[in-house]
Amino acid sequence: MKILTSSSSGSIRLDFTAGLTTAIVSLPMALAFGLASGAGAQAGLYGAVLVGFFAACFGSSTRLISEPTGPMTLMFATVLSGLVAANPEQGVAMAFTVVMVAGLVQLLLGALKLGHFITLMPYSVISGFMSGIGVLLILLQLPGFLGQASPGGGAVGILMGLPALLENWQPLETLLAAVSLGLLFCWPAKWSRRVPAALVAVGVAVLLARWLPGGEVLRRIGRVPAGLPQLQLPTFTMAQLSQILLNGFVLGLLGSGDALLTAMLADSLTREEHDSNRELMGQGVANLVSGLLGGLPGAGATMGTVVNIQAGSRGRRSGMIRAGLLVLPLLGAGPLLQHIPLAVLSAITLKVGVDILDWSFMKKIHRVSGSSTFMMWTVLLLTVFVDVILAVGVGVFVANLLTIKRLSDLQSRNVRRLSGGDAERVLSARERELLNEAGESLHFFYLNGPMIFGVAKAISREHAALRSARGLVIDLTEVPLLGVTVGLAIENLIADARGMGIPVWVAGGADKVRGRLQAICGPEPGALQFCENREAALEAAVAQRHSQAA
Repeated sequence: MKILTSSSSGSIRLDFTAGLTTAIVSLPMALAFGLASGAGAQAGLYGAVLVGFFAACFGSSTRLISEPTGPMTLMFATVLSGLVAANPEQGVAMAFTVVMVAGLVQLLLGALKLGHFITLMPYSVISGFMSGIGVLLILLQLPGFLGQASPGGGAVGILMGLPALLENWQPLETLLAAVSLGLLFCWPAKWSRRVPAALVAVGVAVLLARWLPGGEVLRRIGRVPAGLPQLQLPTFTMAQLSQILLNGFVLGLLGSGDALLTAMLADSLTREEHDSNRELMGQGVANLVSGLLGGLPGAGATMGTVVNIQAGSRGRRSGMIRAGLLVLPLLGAGPLLQHIPLAVLSAITLKVGVDILDWSFMKKIHRVSGSSTFMMWTVLLLTVFVDVILAVGVGVFVANLLTIKRLSDLQSRNVRRLSGGDAERVLSARERELLNEAGESLHFFYLNGPMIFGVAKAISREHAALRSARGLVIDLTEVPLLGVTVGLAIENLIADARGMGIPVWVAGGADKVRGRLQAICGPEPGALQFCENREAALEAAVAQRHSQAA
């Protein structure tokens, strides 16, 4: 039997305090996200409990707090509205199936050990996406801020319906939302460590709703179903199957990036190091269970994680305690929540949207890079006005194209014929002597660095120079990687030279580089003349010239 020492007792006390503190912070956020998603306040609570508990149990980052987040909630809301519109009877069940698929995607990414690749995304894309999510959250809360139901249609629908919303605004609801928002912005940070601003805003809103004249007509959360969640079996139709799989894949990637970035933040605060693949496995289990039991998807939450660490958490136990405490509203404390005005939850979600906006990057990005500025604003606008999934896809695709273009431009400078000063910088004294002896009719074709497909165009430009050549040396000595496209371009160059009767020597090259070029050029005897190094290739070229002269 393990004896409870004073140090372990103190650790338990600190974990309980941290768990209680983060539970208090999470409760209003879970309710707000549940309502914002369209699945109901209870779905937000289920997600906060299930994702938080299972991620704490199975994840790698011991002090990471996982729960429904702004990006995950908004993505789920988009999926839910689309599936319900297409299939009103089964749309909600299919939306939770998407959450299950997202969990399976995360499990697969972790099992394949792809965790380290998830965060390899340009910051301009991440910033544009997160800021777009922030703008969307703000716009989606405007109807609630004005005391009315959302007109639907996303950001475009709200902006188009704004005149009607302003015409029919409810002053008392707007006053309550404004007071709540003011508290959220003005509540001192040092006080938030003991009493979270969101909890204060909820308490003040409940009191004002009771005391203000006409407060009885304010819209409220209403009854939060008590009891444990019910099992949601995977539901899909063949018509929506591809949409469910695609949405689940994107939601899984979004949650993975969100969780791993927050885990990196936790590492910087605790001086620990998480295992990205194990963390993805934990997040996958958490989202799979949350989807099975009707909870919102979740990921690592920055606010909850920072609060957990600052409150003195010593390990994963605090996250499990937090999840246990959040079960209480589902086991009989629900009636205490039904009087919370919807206006304060709109204010909380709007504040989250403001916090998500990447203000610091937006202020300086235009001074850093024009292409990054274009990328960030493109992703932001696509996220707000078109589609969240399309925004991520377009952002990553275009960013990769720009990156390949930059790398190709840099590498193209390392594809050239050596002569004069270039030869002095690259070749040894003996190699320069042999090159001079071979004469100007020998074309020494120098390649340096990884040869990716964008370099093929630079190689193709050398074809025209072959007309004046009597010999061709292709130097692969400093090429660690040869792409298939570049290999084909070199094959064309060799074929053109051999068609003109020009002898070709290939100098150096790693075994893999030689093997690929040999595979591309074919197994015919004499198809390629490989030389061990540059000096050997130049000696062969000089010997060829002397034999021709004789």
